[in-house]
Amino acid sequence: MITVIIAGGSGTRLWPLSTPDYPKHLLTVNGGAKSLVQNTYERAKLTSDKVFVITDSSHAHHVKKQLPELPEDSFIIEPARRGTASCIVAGLERISRVSMDEPVAFIAADHYIRDSKGFAHSFKVAADVSVKQGKIVLVGVEPDHAATGFGYIEKGDLEDEGNFVFSVKEFKEKPDYKLAQQYLRSGNYLWNCGYFVGSVETFLKVMKKFASNLAEDYQLLCGAKTPEDYKRVYLGFENISIDYALIERVNDLLVVQATFDWMDLGSYSDLHKAVVSDEKGNHMHGEIEVEDVQNSFVQNYDNKPVAVIGLDNVVVVNTKHGLVVARKDMSQAIGDVAKRIHSKER
Repeated sequence: MITVIIAGGSGTRLWPLSTPDYPKHLLTVNGGAKSLVQNTYERAKLTSDKVFVITDSSHAHHVKKQLPELPEDSFIIEPARRGTASCIVAGLERISRVSMDEPVAFIAADHYIRDSKGFAHSFKVAADVSVKQGKIVLVGVEPDHAATGFGYIEKGDLEDEGNFVFSVKEFKEKPDYKLAQQYLRSGNYLWNCGYFVGSVETFLKVMKKFASNLAEDYQLLCGAKTPEDYKRVYLGFENISIDYALIERVNDLLVVQATFDWMDLGSYSDLHKAVVSDEKGNHMHGEIEVEDVQNSFVQNYDNKPVAVIGLDNVVVVNTKHGLVVARKDMSQAIGDVAKRIHSKER
């Protein structure tokens, strides 16, 4: 199996820790020695001896620095961000020079996963099923709470009892809390993590049938003769996710129920769950003084002290790029605020 790591991102949801020049996948979590993208690469090596990384030009130098053992031709550089659909097309074009029929796993660089062996097992199952059936296979995670920030996959028929492989009945948009509770109680839904496995041939077959514009984009990239041609073609692609452009249109997908833990780290509330906290539920880093604080995430990376007093359930993060103070359950709003800040800086 070949693995393609998608290392994009606008650096907004965990601002000011992450920025457009230094997105989330470049950060270390929980005091670890390796960043999210470095840990993703280590997991990828458990299933693949050929690993590629798609990243955009704004921070490609940082990704290359963090993955020094990867050769230059293993990096696929986006001239600018054009959504995951364009990333998949670029990945397929590059992999087509290596193999048309070997299964390819597309995975995100910024997910927090501890069980690497379980991850490798699930993707091996997905690759085997994809080869046998000639279909795109997804890997979905069984929900452990009523999350409203993820899309859901409704499971259909059980196709492989031993490996928990199901047909995909339907995709569900991010639900409200009441509907998410129903999904959780039913046991019939998986979180859609954006993991896809299939050969170049399989993807092209599916794209020609359900998203002919993506097949045309692929052919245009294949026909690019110079870096200038490649850039011109790529910048002409629609900025859209692969879910909307292709996956949700396909009527014969399969999904493997994951055998590993998974966190998207889409907010500081998620990040707080992934890191070590003290007996009061606080996670602290840097020069900080606290008094009567509980259940809070406080980090200081600047050269002036930070004091937090008499607060519960808050996020306080101070870096050279900015300061954010938020109620932890409102931390998903930080992404929109960060976008407004970045737009003023341009």
